[in-house]
Amino acid sequence: MDLRQLRYFVAVAEERNITRAAERLNMAQPPLSRQIKQFEEEIGTDLFDRSARPLELTKVGRLVLEQALQVLGRMSEMRSMVDRAIAADRRRLSIGFVASTIYARLPPIIRELRASDPQLDLGLLELVSLDQVVALKDGRIDVGFGRIRFEDESVRRIVLRREPLVAAIPTAHRLASSDRELLALQDLDEVDLVLYPREPRPSYADQVLRLMNDAGVRPRVAYEVRELQIAVGLVAAGEGVCIVPESVAKAHMDGVCYRSLPPEAASPIIMNHRHEDRSPELRLLADVIVRTYEVWGYPIPEALHSLANGVD
Repeated sequence: MDLRQLRYFVAVAEERNITRAAERLNMAQPPLSRQIKQFEEEIGTDLFDRSARPLELTKVGRLVLEQALQVLGRMSEMRSMVDRAIAADRRRLSIGFVASTIYARLPPIIRELRASDPQLDLGLLELVSLDQVVALKDGRIDVGFGRIRFEDESVRRIVLRREPLVAAIPTAHRLASSDRELLALQDLDEVDLVLYPREPRPSYADQVLRLMNDAGVRPRVAYEVRELQIAVGLVAAGEGVCIVPESVAKAHMDGVCYRSLPPEAASPIIMNHRHEDRSPELRLLADVIVRTYEVWGYPIPEALHSLANGVD
């Protein structure tokens, strides 16, 4: 007697029909019939009244079914307990990110993280900044990379750096032919603007609008789109100008040129994590960022050093 025979017996007992049980078990009827007959021989008596339609369990069959269900239930419970124990022992780090951080050197950080600990179970999930805060509090992610500052006492925020913004301009646009190395924000007054993301708000889009409003610039919002790639595609189509992080310029697209903006035009790259979290996995990520920033020559926030060293 084995667990496979128990499962076969239970299927036939519940379906009360060999053909339907075979379909349920995804097997042919003859081998199932042989297995049931062999099981009955091991028990020492018939378990089904084959003269009844549909099949009926004998008195012994009902007893065996009750015990078989308990045995299979205990095996399923044991499997679940083992799976939970394995999951608890597995070192895991779940990372949420906004799309624009993929351009801003997040991929090499992920590669270095994997190289630093090949056994680390790493998960990546695209989430807007607002959803990252909820996901952190729910435990769905352990760290988030975004661009929007949110005040929440349960979430710790580290501004890794401020990334310069550039203007993505159609190559046929008048601003694309300007001889000046740096565009003034006032040059964007009354241009057709492609804005992203459309939702949710507040978002990076509000940073761009606030930057322009502070400079007294009033662009015409021609499009509001959900994805960065669509925004740049509309620029390539000649439909307007889009303000993007400078790292986006590395992804060349025909019909688009990029012009630098004044230093105040910048967007923060923010790392968020649960306030009390000092797990080895999070500290490893912080250490990887410190090491890569040193190679790239970026200033390293003291809070990031502290996190990497496990210091509050």
